Amino acid sequence: MKETNNNLKDIIRLCAKGERRAQNQLFRLTYGKMFSVCIRYAGSHEDARDIVQEGYIKVFAKLSGFNGKGSFEGWMRRIMVNTAIDSIRRRKLETQSIDEDEYDRYGVDDTEESWDEILSRETIRVLEAIEKLSPRYRLVFNLYVVEEYSHQEIAEMLDISVGASKSNLFKAKKNLIKYLKEETSNE
Repeated sequence: MKETNNNLKDIIRLCAKGERRAQNQLFRLTYGKMFSVCIRYAGSHEDARDIVQEGYIKVFAKLSGFNGKGSFEGWMRRIMVNTAIDSIRRRKLETQSIDEDEYDRYGVDDTEESWDEILSRETIRVLEAIEKLSPRYRLVFNLYVVEEYSHQEIAEMLDISVGASKSNLFKAKKNLIKYLKEETSNE
């Protein structure tokens, strides 16, 4: 957002009053960042556009409730993430999970060296690999790695067990490593 804080505050104030011109300005200022948030959760660009559109409707409807404390962009981002989660729930995805005991049997260490190597690869390659993940794995991966929610928070958001969250993250990481290794071997 290139606008100064005062200009942004003015735009937000006018948006809260329902001023279309200000809503258009806010949309233009924030669309790129909000789309990049939603594409991580969506299965396609079309789905991401739908989520962003629904998210902006919620932003404009709830704008009068923004108290100015904290980051406006963070407030919007949270609405977009929650909208993406709601969209996924509506699709009634099957939970791909295992219980915590099964997870513990894997003996997974979140600090595996191979995972650190994967994260250091080119961003585009990683993002393309993330898009290949199943919707559930992609959702949990993004919530945990990108949005930095805890497994407990993810479990509550998605109405799954903590073990299911951990399992889905483990499988997402495993599949990402597989996808990236396959891509490397095909070069």
